[in-house]
Amino acid sequence: MAADFKGFPKDFFAFFKELKANNERPWFEENKERYKASVVAPMSDFISAMSPRLAKISKYFVADPRPNGGSMFRIYRDVRFAKDKRPYKEHAACHFRHANAKNVHAPGFYMHFAPDEVRFGGGMWMLEPEPLAKVRQAIASDPKAWRKVVEDKSFKAAFDGIHGEALARPPRGFDAEQPYIDDIKRKSFFAMSETSVKAAQSPKLVGEVEASFKAAKPLMQFLCKAVGVPY
Repeated sequence: MAADFKGFPKDFFAFFKELKANNERPWFEENKERYKASVVAPMSDFISAMSPRLAKISKYFVADPRPNGGSMFRIYRDVRFAKDKRPYKEHAACHFRHANAKNVHAPGFYMHFAPDEVRFGGGMWMLEPEPLAKVRQAIASDPKAWRKVVEDKSFKAAFDGIHGEALARPPRGFDAEQPYIDDIKRKSFFAMSETSVKAAQSPKLVGEVEASFKAAKPLMQFLCKAVGVPY
């Protein structure tokens, strides 16, 4: 399976670099077939290559290579309520979400590809109120379990800690002196690795991403348990 992914072609990144300079519908329509060939097709190959590797990490996360309705994010931006009216995202991304997930806010593994950065890792992004309260309470009620996550040797070697937008003050009901209050204040909980654009053009990217996802296991296990889904 992994042999089917040959690495992202140079035009994958060139496309997004040019899109950034021409983010308008006429340019995209002129380059739509190029987008399908240079972006969608290799992304589908990458997702297919990740599927058996992801299954070994956890059978509860889904790698679906379909261009629409699968793991790949759409390139179209929702500009209905945005001040920024650029119609297209200037990067490619995919999300291997939990099988029980209803949306992108559930536990999952994420990939982000842009002309100047390639990032991947796992966690939960912009949690909805109920799961957010559950994760915060899980950290507060069992700080030892959270310490095992952030102090895990493999996790620390792969990532530079937990990230995510946070409140300026502790959320209601949580003491400012609470252990790990800085993490409790977060609205997202994720850990990301980075690699080079050159590395993303190699078939070896699949193995590098797999290693990162494996290292994220302590965080993913904690988050899944906190929101009541299996890992």
